[in-house]
Amino acid sequence: MKSFNRRQRALALLLFALILLCAVTAAGIVLSDQAMVTDFSRKNLAPCTQFLFGTDWMGRDMFSRTLTGLSLSIRIGLLTAAVSAVIALLLGSASALLGGWADSVISWLIDLVMGIPHILLVMLISLAFGKGFTGVVAGVALSHWTSLARVVRSEVLQIKGAPYVLAAGKLGLSRGAILRRHMIPHLLPQFLTGLVLLFPHAILHEASVTFLGFGLPPEQPAIGVILSESMSYLTTGKWWLAVFPGLALVGVVLLFALLGDQLRRLLDPASVHE
Repeated sequence: MKSFNRRQRALALLLFALILLCAVTAAGIVLSDQAMVTDFSRKNLAPCTQFLFGTDWMGRDMFSRTLTGLSLSIRIGLLTAAVSAVIALLLGSASALLGGWADSVISWLIDLVMGIPHILLVMLISLAFGKGFTGVVAGVALSHWTSLARVVRSEVLQIKGAPYVLAAGKLGLSRGAILRRHMIPHLLPQFLTGLVLLFPHAILHEASVTFLGFGLPPEQPAIGVILSESMSYLTTGKWWLAVFPGLALVGVVLLFALLGDQLRRLLDPASVHE
């Protein structure tokens, strides 16, 4: 009964994080037009009941801008994490299944990418793709697949040498059938957990490169743009321009981390007996 309650709690936390993230994403899309409205008669207002996060130097509602920026970051994070996860799955599986020179080349590529600091690699790839939305997506997606690729390679190697897989091959089962019936079901929990845990890294790096000027353009109400612009006004006491967007970004990252941790608990059979 204790194990059942623990899994119930994990499921409740997972649903809570998922619903909250979906709500933030939807709210940001709905408020995208409002986030661009300027009104100089209400510029630099401190947080109040009418403007929960205050207003900026152009009279724009910081609450709407923050939600719009978070929504954009979440959508970019979903796209880049999905691309990174697919790359990791393909290369990690190929490395384990093909072996030989293919394993050596892919392992060398993984070591090469991991040897370069993430933020620097994202910036270089973003510049190569012309910055903007395409540059950010390419930079984050092509730099975050390595850790998951190693996990996939390790799991496939373990499954490949498992007695039941070897027995299935001896009994005449085709490679496709072995892959479909035995490998994919075993690999899926680790892959999904790794995919979800890529989200916070993708969101933080997207915001970081945008903050440094190598990501999304200034006209986009992205969190990185908001934080970058707020730096010029912090010394004048406009603390709300950075504090609320920064805390909101941290909150979203923590929600994704919570989502990944609870998903791991639900998909890992061993966690039932913790």
